[in-house]
Parts: sequence; structure tokens; C-alpha cells
Amino acid sequence: MKNDKRKDQINRMTKNLAIWTLLWVVSLALATFGPKFIWRENTTWSIIAIIINLAIGIGMIWANIKHLSVLDELQKKIQMDAMGIALGVGIVGGLSYSVMDTANVIAGNAEIGFLVMLISISYLIALFVGKKHYA
Repeated sequence: MKNDKRKDQINRMTKNLAIWTLLWVVSLALATFGPKFIWRENTTWSIIAIIINLAIGIGMIWANIKHLSVLDELQKKIQMDAMGIALGVGIVGGLSYSVMDTANVIAGNAEIGFLVMLISISYLIALFVGKKHYA
């Protein structure tokens, strides 16, 4: 009975986090592509879209904190390990990428999108490995 209630709570918080994350991604796409394809470089609409994206991002962070609060100790450890690895990979990889751009080792400019992808992929791999390790 108690385990069912806990599982329901975890499922509810996971769905809540997924909804906030989806909203954030959609609002980011709107803020990114809206000036070019929807409102034709209108600065007022761009500022509104960025503020909405920022507000939804804060909601997503809050949803992530709430999600972590309902997990058991092992799930929290797996999540924290994955976040720590992603942070380290992001800092080390991002700074190396930036130095490569500064030293003209790479063609083109260092783009933040590549850093976000690096952090996201390293987080997902670390989460998968952590779950496999403790399963």
C-alpha cells in the first residue's frame, strides 16, 4: 500500500517534470525561431518570448527539485552522480572547445548548442550506466 502510494507520487512528479521540460523546449524553439519565421525580427515579441522561456525554465528547475525530493536514496544517488558527471564533462569539454575556437584549431565558431548536446548526452549515458550498475 505504502509502496504503491510512493510509486504514484514518483510517477506524478516524473510526468510533471516531463511536461515542464517539453514546455521549456517548445518555448525555447519559439524564442529561437520566432524572430525569423513568425514575428519578423520584432524586438518586443522577441523579449516577450525570451521572458516566457525564462519563466518556464524556472518552473522546470522547480519541477526537477520536486522530482528529486520524492526519489529514494538510491535513485537520488544515481541522479546526482549523472548530474555531476554531466557538469564535469560540460565544464571540461566546453572550455576545451572554447580554447580550440580561440586557437583556431576548429573551423567556425564554438556554438553553445554543441555544449548543450554534450551535457545532455553525457547525462543520459551516466544515468543509463548508473541504473545498470545498481540494478
